[in-house]
Amino acid sequence: MHSRLDNRRFYPYFKDCIGAIDGTHVPCVVSKDLVNQYMCRKNLTTQNVMACCDFDLIFTFVNAGWPGSVHDMRVFDDSMNKFGHVFPHPPTGKFYLVDSGYPNRPGYLAPYRTTRYHLEEFQNAEEPQGKEELFNYAHSSLRNCIERAFGVLKQKFRILMGIPSYNLQTQTHIVVACMALHNFIRLSQERDRHFARCDRDPNYVPVAASVEQPPTEEAPVVLDNQQMNEFRDLIAFQMFHGGQ
Repeated sequence: MHSRLDNRRFYPYFKDCIGAIDGTHVPCVVSKDLVNQYMCRKNLTTQNVMACCDFDLIFTFVNAGWPGSVHDMRVFDDSMNKFGHVFPHPPTGKFYLVDSGYPNRPGYLAPYRTTRYHLEEFQNAEEPQGKEELFNYAHSSLRNCIERAFGVLKQKFRILMGIPSYNLQTQTHIVVACMALHNFIRLSQERDRHFARCDRDPNYVPVAASVEQPPTEEAPVVLDNQQMNEFRDLIAFQMFHGGQ
């Protein structure tokens, strides 16, 4: 296992990054009176699971069980408020990578909005144009560790693609247990075909990660932090001008 942060493409710009945060959707079975609450836009009942992971694809925090209709920011706020005592808060000067659904604020570095961002937008397309696109491309390439971790998790534990109709608490416990087993396998350093393929290709995202479902709840108003915006601008400027 090794850190991608050593790559000249990301170093020293992201040297203080400790991982990434995102949400994923796991199908769930609910009673008729809860269907609307758990329904996502693709007419599937899911639970929204928020997780943090490091660059070795190890989960460092999970908050599972939220209805699939809920926006990621509500799960994030719950993690800060209810589980703040166990959440792995970034030390001063360190930060997580988050997507544009989260605010850009100290400890949580988001990409530029209304600018090309997702990796598929750069594939078979022209090179990044300008400092904002260059920053977003690097940010997305590095943040995909969380997408890769979710993909390995779902490929390895197929029960997550269709959890039996246990009660909701048990369904949530199954998700958390699978993530704990995921970490155990990774930390054991035994050869594993799912992790091995990710290690061979840093751009490989397992297909299972592509089953994400958008929530039905509208995105909340996201207020950025001016200091963090300036920090992002500085990184973008240095990357665009070759570290000057």
